[in-house]
Amino acid sequence: MINALRSSFSLGDLPRTYMELTKPRIVLLLVFTCVTSMIVATGKWPRFDLLFFTILGGMLSAGGSSAINQYLDRNLDAKMARTARRPIPSGRMAAGKALVFGLALVAWSVVVLGVFVNWLAAGLALTGALYYVIVYTLILKRNTVVNILIGGGAGAMPVLVGWAAATGTVDLQAFILFAIVFYWTPPHSWALALLVNKDYAAAEIPMMPVARGEKVTRLQILLYSLQLLIISLSPGLLLLLPQAPNMLGLFYLVSAAILGLLLIRRAVTLLRMPDKANARALYKYSSLYLALLFLAMILDKLLP
Repeated sequence: MINALRSSFSLGDLPRTYMELTKPRIVLLLVFTCVTSMIVATGKWPRFDLLFFTILGGMLSAGGSSAINQYLDRNLDAKMARTARRPIPSGRMAAGKALVFGLALVAWSVVVLGVFVNWLAAGLALTGALYYVIVYTLILKRNTVVNILIGGGAGAMPVLVGWAAATGTVDLQAFILFAIVFYWTPPHSWALALLVNKDYAAAEIPMMPVARGEKVTRLQILLYSLQLLIISLSPGLLLLLPQAPNMLGLFYLVSAAILGLLLIRRAVTLLRMPDKANARALYKYSSLYLALLFLAMILDKLLP
């Protein structure tokens, strides 16, 4: 199969293959949370040059981390139907080239963010990349059922990068945004794990459905969805405290409540009717949930 793929591969496919290494859909979502954090931090659109270089640096960091991840996971990816056609296990990209590409992107992200934004943002982006590559990919993913739970910190780092880019510091409000993404990660990832449980079992990756069973996973999805709702509404507490910073207002809080309740409803449905269709519906909605939640933050800060 690999030889067949190699024989059909042409030079014109090379840019697309490198793009695949970066996992562009994930990069776009991470960059969107980063930009949202910038807007929440200042209450306005960032100036063009700051926005441009923050987005560029964020894309380089996230894309480079994904490429390194695929290099490190190449043997695991080859065992799973979902990932076997990725560039390295399919034979379309040499492993060494993918590693060099990923390292170069991460290095350039530090340069871009450090020179054109600020070094705090650059340091946070590098921390996120190292967290994903070393803490999650090398240590957690292969060895513990809490891999996704602890590893979610890597996906939450872009909001800290955005906040630091916009303000030059990291405040309490930034960590509220961090917590939202952190607690969103388990329901989202475990829903996917339910769909590809056989793949993870074949690769001996101790994801929650493999290590604890699907029933426990569905219950955990519901519990973390409930916690996510509470955390997403926590900016409302700042409105009640005297002299507290005004983070987000009523429009966001109503949106967060509606979106969170819909997520919980899907989690309850999955618990009652444990089939692939409901797991897939929850997985798809969870991606939409995060995008709409952060869009609500933007509208809350920018609408008059």
